[in-house]
Amino acid sequence: MPFTALATATTPTAHIGLGLAAVGRPGYINLHRDEDFPDGRDVEALRARTHELLDAAYAQGVRYVDTARSYGRAEEFLGEWLDARPSFTDLVVGSKWGYTYTGDWRTDADTHEVKDHSLATFERQRAETRELLGDRLDLYQIHSLTPDSPALADKELHERLAALAAEGVAIGFSTSGPAQADAIRAALALTVDGNPLFRTVQATYNALETSAAPALAEAHDAGLTVIVKEGMANGRLAGDEAPAVFQEIAADAGVGGDAVALALVLHQPWVGVVLSGAATATQLAGNLHAPVVGLDEEQRARLDALVEEPESYWRHRAALPWH
Repeated sequence: MPFTALATATTPTAHIGLGLAAVGRPGYINLHRDEDFPDGRDVEALRARTHELLDAAYAQGVRYVDTARSYGRAEEFLGEWLDARPSFTDLVVGSKWGYTYTGDWRTDADTHEVKDHSLATFERQRAETRELLGDRLDLYQIHSLTPDSPALADKELHERLAALAAEGVAIGFSTSGPAQADAIRAALALTVDGNPLFRTVQATYNALETSAAPALAEAHDAGLTVIVKEGMANGRLAGDEAPAVFQEIAADAGVGGDAVALALVLHQPWVGVVLSGAATATQLAGNLHAPVVGLDEEQRARLDALVEEPESYWRHRAALPWH
């Protein structure tokens, strides 16, 4: 299990991972992302930014990096960075398959990514990931598993994933949408030769969207490592966009609202890793204050009052523009 390395880590920031969704391609749905790249978003600019973030993250104790085939050239950028730093053997690397990037390095593309959970897509993308990351891949996840995904019923795919696990790569899945809990519970039931197929689950959880919490607790109890994504709700819980209660708690703690958002996630007993989706080193530094933020019962109650209905939350997210 690759996350065993994180269990022995001594730095608080080892429980914060770096996600590369925002820097591996020119467009993404995070708020104000268009302001994060004043020098442009060509390939070389994003390659340099990705390497800068990876350097900063590693230096500050981050030991998990999360990418995906659909994150533009993120696997390529990460692979180059890893090749230049062979001594960084304690870094855990996770990627995902199931979406293909189709944005052609444009922010105004009609379609930025296409979802396909077929065995053929797995075989193609696994080969692509192997070419870029070699033997540095520790975790391979099905990208955005939903209750209607054909991946849940494809026995041949399950056997191929189990074979990859036998080679030493842990198998996981991520979820999206208002039915995350249903997808998580369906995935927990999958076995190959009597053994659970998945070792990790990655899901959206934040102050606005908490519906997956009971299922994530069940996954934790079943022995899976829980990775939380979108802890800042794609920027809605950071900076001036954050609700007043976030800004008040942040001011009292001497941190930013982003740190409060991630601290709320880290307070959940079932969380193994929460991802930072930082696009700049400054944002990353602010995110990494999260482990030192204490939230008392009264503050957590105030934050609990912000929860939205899942369908409303996901409609809002689906309407976010690709900046």
